[in-house]
Parts: sequence; structure tokens; C-alpha cells
Amino acid sequence: MLTIQGLTVRLGGRDIIERASAAIPPRAKVGLIGRNGAGKSTLVKAIIGAIEPDEGEVDMPRRARLGYIAQEAPSGEQTPFEAVLAADVERTQLLEEAETCTDPDRLGDVHDRLLAIDAYSAPARAARILIGLGFDEEMQARPLDSFSGGWKMRVALASLLFSAPDVMLLDEPSNHLDLEATLWLENFLKSYPSTLLVISHERDLLNNVVDHILHLQGGKLTLYPGDYDSFERQRAERLTQLAAARASQEARAAKLRDYVARNSARASTAKQAQSRAKMLAKMQPIAAQLEDPTLSFDFPDPEELRPPLITLDLASVGYAEEKPILQRLNLRIDPDDRIALLGRNGNGKTTLARLLAAQLTPMAGDMNASGKLNVGYFTQYQVEELAGASTPLELMTRAMKDKAPTAVRSQLGRFGFVGHHATAAVGTLSGGERARLALALVTRDAPHLLVLDEPTNHLDIDAREALVQALNDYKGAVILISHDRHMVEMTADRLVLVDSGTAKDYNGSVEDYIDFILGRNQPKEASSSSAAPKAGNAKNDRKANAMAREAYKALNKKLAETEKAVAKIEAKIKAIDEALANPAAPPKELAGVNMGELARRRAGLEDELAAAEEAWMEASAALEG
Repeated sequence: MLTIQGLTVRLGGRDIIERASAAIPPRAKVGLIGRNGAGKSTLVKAIIGAIEPDEGEVDMPRRARLGYIAQEAPSGEQTPFEAVLAADVERTQLLEEAETCTDPDRLGDVHDRLLAIDAYSAPARAARILIGLGFDEEMQARPLDSFSGGWKMRVALASLLFSAPDVMLLDEPSNHLDLEATLWLENFLKSYPSTLLVISHERDLLNNVVDHILHLQGGKLTLYPGDYDSFERQRAERLTQLAAARASQEARAAKLRDYVARNSARASTAKQAQSRAKMLAKMQPIAAQLEDPTLSFDFPDPEELRPPLITLDLASVGYAEEKPILQRLNLRIDPDDRIALLGRNGNGKTTLARLLAAQLTPMAGDMNASGKLNVGYFTQYQVEELAGASTPLELMTRAMKDKAPTAVRSQLGRFGFVGHHATAAVGTLSGGERARLALALVTRDAPHLLVLDEPTNHLDIDAREALVQALNDYKGAVILISHDRHMVEMTADRLVLVDSGTAKDYNGSVEDYIDFILGRNQPKEASSSSAAPKAGNAKNDRKANAMAREAYKALNKKLAETEKAVAKIEAKIKAIDEALANPAAPPKELAGVNMGELARRRAGLEDELAAAEEAWMEASAALEG
């Protein structure tokens, strides 16, 4: 049992966590969630003892082993395999003692303990964990200093998983993982036998792994049973109840104020009025849900360009002469494409993204792009390199030096940087705010194509949902690299698999790809056939794919038309309802129309709406098919 009792943590004179309490059941798998800046990492630091709470305490069983990932990634000449084995401190110490011990009785105890902790199978366990996180045999034997920071953090994660603590704390464990490694991690955590507390903004991970959600909001903790979807339902019900309670309270307060105002001056009712005034003063207001500027994403729509935007014809690309990373690239990008790039880290997804963003040029073959094409390219490096002393307003003003101040403010406002948010130093912004600022900067010229390389790493779940909505509303093309399956499923209508030194359309869904990775539901023939068709059928497959895309575009157009029709009819009904509710001041287009005619028109519009909605449902079903 992990128990948090009346915990208060103050930083910079501000309460980050305020009298928070929660009891984590033994062997529970808990997802710790909350908005960016809510204090999740601060809470974890308090649990592990890295910071001293101002009030309250955290209790655990006396002999429970607590495990977490250190801030600094491992480094040096040690290999990943050696680093992971060394994470089991007890095993390492016992093996060293077994080599030097001369006391037969003690030596017997040492070997008994080594057997008890299954020490001799440890190398095989360490290798399995490293393989699951993407390290092949060659990589496991390389020195740590030969790896990038992201891969070093994978070693840190592997070390923690191998040490198997009684209480394991994970802070965004999938941030440095590709989809394949994330799926392996989920399966590992699902079968983990001890208590798990994981900070994550991955909806799928929270749904597939955890059995409780610990929500941190306003410095308080609330524990919900179930996965993330269950939490959302419970939270929605709670917010509805709070809204109803607030409306009821406001109505009651209004009556009290009215009574006090009318009766305070009369001697016969002064005491009752005074009593009600005291009741009003003691009434604790129920807070309303406020608009959150951190959920603001609004991409400017580009000017229309004729398709295609980009074509690749047997193109090759890489970084060193005669050593291409990707070859034989045949791709076409159209203005309405929503493409997600799939494949393991290191297979070339970012290389392809940089080629499409014109940051790399083909080594061989052809790449043709529209002369007026404007590309917005987002990477995590841009987030990390934002100048800490500058403000969002200063950065955007420099980037839009030829634009009027109103245009600069407007672009910042699309991403929630209004008022003091626009003039705060970038160094004081959270990771999510920096990500929004980077997106605001790369879209300032209304690009025709957005290339997004892991745009969600610093975003919480609500912000990710807002980004999904913004991408779906965006009128340009999107190339997306993301390990967030929910985002891929909600935004991409075309999948491209980057594998074996090339990139090809993947003729399946995200779920099909996951099944392929996990080896589920595979046909008897080669399971990679959908990604790599036989040479003899390639021409027919390309023709079939082209026909399918044309059919998809036609259905998509029909769906958009039916959506507009529904919206237009609903707007007319709304105008009539306004006129019926306020006959003295109807909308301009309905001025002079009598009540009977309004009612007749409304009845006719209801029939039109029913027909339009039926057409929309038919178009939607056809598109899904």
C-alpha cells in the first residue's frame, strides 16, 4: 500500500500540491494524469524523497523497494547489456561476494540467495528486455557513449524494468520509444506483478495497462477505478453534477441577495435579512470550468494548389555520399492527404520527413514539388532550441518581420498566446507551451503541407485531443510521425511503412499494423505482403490503390457536402428559434415574418434536416467501408 496523506508542496511561494491524499492499493497499476504544470513530476519527486514536502507524508511498507528512472541518462564505456545487469544491485554484490568469500557457511547462504532471486537467468532476462526496447545483439554490445540521448534513456528504462522494484514509478516512459517498443512495454507492464505508478499522456497505454487513474488537479488528488476511458466518463458525470450544483447555488444566492436588499431597512425584517446576509457570506462558491488557453490550436488555411504537391520517382536520400538511407521511393502527396509514417526508430522516418520538407535533396531519382509549395516542418529540436530569454511576441515578430503587429498577434492568438501569455519569457513556459509556440512559428505562413515529427511529446491528453481536432480542421496536407496510436487513428487516412530501406503504402489499418508487429491474426502467406507486394503485381496494385484513393476522395467530398448542408439547415432553424423566442427583435432575415409562418418554415426545415442527416450517415458509412 502506497499512502499519500495531507501532502503539501510549495515551490516559489506557490502551492503546487495542497493537502493531497490518496491510498494506492497493493499491486495496483495506476495512471497519474493531470494538465501540464499540474504538479505530477513534483508529486513523484515527493514520493521518492527527492524533495521534502512542506506538510503531510508518503508512507510505504518498510521493506518495499522503490524504483524510478534517474534524471541523467547513463553514459560511459559500459554497454547497455552491462548497464542493465548492474541495475540489480543485490545480484551484483552477491556475485562479487561469491568470488571472494572464504567462509563455507556464508558462501552457502550466498548461493542460496542467488538461486532465490533467479540470478543465473538474469542475462537472458536482460537481453529480452533490451530486445523488446529495440536493441539488437550488436547494439547491446556497443558502448553507451555511442548512442543518442533517446537511446540512452531506453537503457535507463530497461535497467528499471530489470530491477523489478516493489513500487515502480515511470514518468512518460514512451516518450523516447517508437510504436513497436511502446507495444512491447505495454505487454510487459500489463503482466508486472507489483505496484505501478505511471505518468503518461498516451491514451492507449492508459487504457491497456492501468486499473486506476490518479487525477491531479488544483493541487488535489482523486483516485478513480478503471482505465482512462472509464475516468473520462466519470469525470464528465462529475463536471455535469458540479455545473448543476453551481447553477443551483447561484439561484439560491440571488434569492438571498434580493431578500437582503429588500428587507434590510425595515425594522420588522432586519434580523431575518441580517441572518440571510450571514448565510450568503458563508456560502462557498463552486468554481466554474474556465476556458484553458493551453488547449488552443488553430492552423491557418493555405491557398489552394493543384495536385500533386510532391512526387517522388525512384528517389534515394541519405546523409553520406553513396550511402542512402532510403531508396526506390515512389510517393505522391496530394493537397488533402493525411499520411502517417510507420516503422521502427532508425528505419528512416525522419529522413523521409526531411526530404519532403526540402531539408534534404535526393541523391538519385527525382523529386518534383509545386513551385508555390510552402512546407511547415515541426521537430522536437525546435521546441528545445527556443530562446529562453525571448518572449513569444518577440520570436513571432522576428519571424514575421514583414507583417503588421495585428497579424503577429493574430497568429499567436491562434495558439493561445494572448495577453500576458504572449509576453512571458520562453524560459518560464512549460514543455507543452513551448510545443504550441513552435507550432505557431512553423505555421505562420499558412503552409500547404505540415510535416510533424513527434508533435505530442510535451502535450497532455487534453492538449493532444485539441491538436487532433485542429489537424482535422486544417485544409492542407499532413505528414505525421507519432507513436501515439490514438492520434494516428484519428487523423491519418493513409499509412506509409518505412522499412527495409524504402517506403511504401501500407494497405491496412493501424490495428492491422499492430497485429502484424505482435504476430496476431497473420495469414498463412508472408505477413509482410501488404507492405511489400510481389513485383509481378506491383503495377496492378498501384492502379488499384489509385482507384481506391479516387473513390475515397469522392466519398470524402460527398461527406463534406452533406456536413455543410446539415450545418446550413441547423443555422436556419436556430434563427427561427431566436425569432420565436424574441418576436420584438428577430434576426434581420426574418423581420416581418409572422409567428404562423415561422412555425410552418421550421416544420419544413425539420424534414430537410432529417433527410440531410440521413444522407450524411450514408456518406459516413460508405467512407468507413
